[in-house]
Amino acid sequence: MKLHTQLAPWLAAFMFVTSCPVAQGHEPSEIDSTDVFYRHLNLQELVVTGATGETRLRNAAAPISVLDERELRSLPGTNIVDAIASLPGVSQITTGAGIAKPVIRGLGYNRIVVVNDGMRQEGQQWGDEHGIEIDGLSVGSVEVLKGPASLVYGSDALAGVVKFNRRRSLPDGTLGMTLHAEYQTNNGLLNYALNCMGSKNRITWDALYSEKIAHEYRNRHDGYVPNSQFHERALSGCVGTNRSWGKTLLTLSHYHLTPSIIEGERDATTGELEVPYDKLKTYHHGLPFQQVYHSKAVSNSTFYVGQGRLNVLFGYQQNRRKEFEESATDCGLYLKLHTINYNAHYVSREYSGWHFTGGMSGMWQCSRNNGDEYLIPDYELTDVGGFITAERQWERITLTGGVRYDHRHMTAHELTDDGDVRFTAFKRNFGGVCGSVGGVYHAGEKVNVRVNVSRGFRAPNISELASNGIHEGAVRYEVGNVQLKPEFSTQVDLGCDVTTRFCSLQLALFSNRINNYIFLHRTGAMTDDNYPIYDYAGGDAQLLGGELSADFHPLHCLHIGTSVAMVSAVQLHQPRDTRYLPFTPAPRWQCDVKYEFGHHGRLFCNSYVSLGLDYNFKQSHYYRANDTETATPAYALLNAALGTDVNHHGHHIATIHLLAGNLTNRVYQSHLSRLKYADAGPDGRQGVFNMGWNLTLKVSVPITVTL
Repeated sequence: MKLHTQLAPWLAAFMFVTSCPVAQGHEPSEIDSTDVFYRHLNLQELVVTGATGETRLRNAAAPISVLDERELRSLPGTNIVDAIASLPGVSQITTGAGIAKPVIRGLGYNRIVVVNDGMRQEGQQWGDEHGIEIDGLSVGSVEVLKGPASLVYGSDALAGVVKFNRRRSLPDGTLGMTLHAEYQTNNGLLNYALNCMGSKNRITWDALYSEKIAHEYRNRHDGYVPNSQFHERALSGCVGTNRSWGKTLLTLSHYHLTPSIIEGERDATTGELEVPYDKLKTYHHGLPFQQVYHSKAVSNSTFYVGQGRLNVLFGYQQNRRKEFEESATDCGLYLKLHTINYNAHYVSREYSGWHFTGGMSGMWQCSRNNGDEYLIPDYELTDVGGFITAERQWERITLTGGVRYDHRHMTAHELTDDGDVRFTAFKRNFGGVCGSVGGVYHAGEKVNVRVNVSRGFRAPNISELASNGIHEGAVRYEVGNVQLKPEFSTQVDLGCDVTTRFCSLQLALFSNRINNYIFLHRTGAMTDDNYPIYDYAGGDAQLLGGELSADFHPLHCLHIGTSVAMVSAVQLHQPRDTRYLPFTPAPRWQCDVKYEFGHHGRLFCNSYVSLGLDYNFKQSHYYRANDTETATPAYALLNAALGTDVNHHGHHIATIHLLAGNLTNRVYQSHLSRLKYADAGPDGRQGVFNMGWNLTLKVSVPITVTL
């Protein structure tokens, strides 16, 4: 009843808008059929870029979700993961407002491969205290592959792949510059960027600098949350050429994030959150905090060889993570990771209707401890794998499949701390065969039926095998298990999509059986410093679920979308307390209504207004043993947005978005928020709560000239 009361005025406003004469009398036109809503209804026309080439979305046997640049810019959030978490089946593990990691169908961390600039991102992704080191403004589109993708990407792609694509280059002979500014009211977030790009004589270039800073966020329960501020800076550039022999692109980037660490400690008398500095609402970080640096250089080239093409990628990336606890100048934990990635594959010409792709990929890593506190040992890692895929299309059927073998060797070194052996040296080898086979049956122009069976492989990471130390940001002591075995998954995907001029329906179901599933759980013991001890365990798991999405387009200017996503993740042959896997997202229902108008206005065009509801059901399936997790109540978030392009004398001069999140200022905790297990508040409610009401203003000003 409370939810209905909150929604009543907004529903009434919506009914008024959709019943007005302008809305009823607007007739669709051929030109307007390319708007964002109609593109949703024609998913079969979308082209996705896999590691082995481009394919139409209608021919993909595995489920793929896509967000283009316009959609990305119209979504609220403090980081790029906030945007992709709006997709059905995708959620995020968060630590406050600035740190988020993607979760696909209940699986995250090292089970997801993040690809940026064509190369897999390696940045200590097993850690909780930092997000992915990617500047959201450098992203032109996002593709989320749901399900094991080890066939192409190797170990760690057990849950899927999140692929960030760069912005499209300008036409030859043009020079462009874009100014971007953003402000958010809740945490005072300021984000500004300058992007310069151009193309001349078939040589393209792109340079981007952005900076983002925010003070503490607030909610109605906690007020301002101490030490939730962050500062992000990013610089990237690329230069490339497209010739008769092929094309090549060189990308350089540097990312720097300074997130403060929320501890969530409360005053024993008042129950209020303790403030570790002089005053609240400050952009200056307090203790503890981190410094995260990620530098990268990538060379990506395609050569036309015979009637096929050879793609060669080589990249180097360095990740540095420093943690400051007692001093703002002397770090305690300091991890430095070097990674070299390589990939070479050949896409053949057609042989009797078949297209073949074969190649190899791998990486070399070296990680060192440069601080005086330790969580993992120094180690080296060598990874190599080879694969071959095949695809054929008939009039109504598309078949795809392939097989891959991976080998990973890891060497960890002994480390002593104050004369005691902290880490014991070891060597481990992991190998696995994976593959997939699937097909799409085109029952007609408007109906596609999909089925895919895939086998994935993931080797344990260094934290799971050998961690032995305090996770300050996670407020726990972690103990690894060197005897852990690699994970193998077998997933079956079934899907169907129906597309007509006025509606689109998509159903995707999956069953994923994972052998030797590795998870972190609380032991019940405590350290002398009063940190709870967690260790890693393995068992067999079964994940079942799916997504159902519908888009209705009764009028050219009206879009009604809804989706439901759920996953059930259990550990087989276990009692109730240990049956459900930790960090499983709750079932989720999303609904949005969007009205477009003014496509061809002289001053305003491509204008829209929208209202959305994000309802997360109660999560009562959780890992109970030793209070590892607790249940999470249901909650509903009401969001609204409006936006427009601004023209002057026929030229596009600006794009403006005004976004309102959590309109009712709902006090809530996401089940995947790590802050929900901090100290209890004055009313006995445990943990720190998520962000309250937030208004976001985004302005982009493009300038384009002819060279």
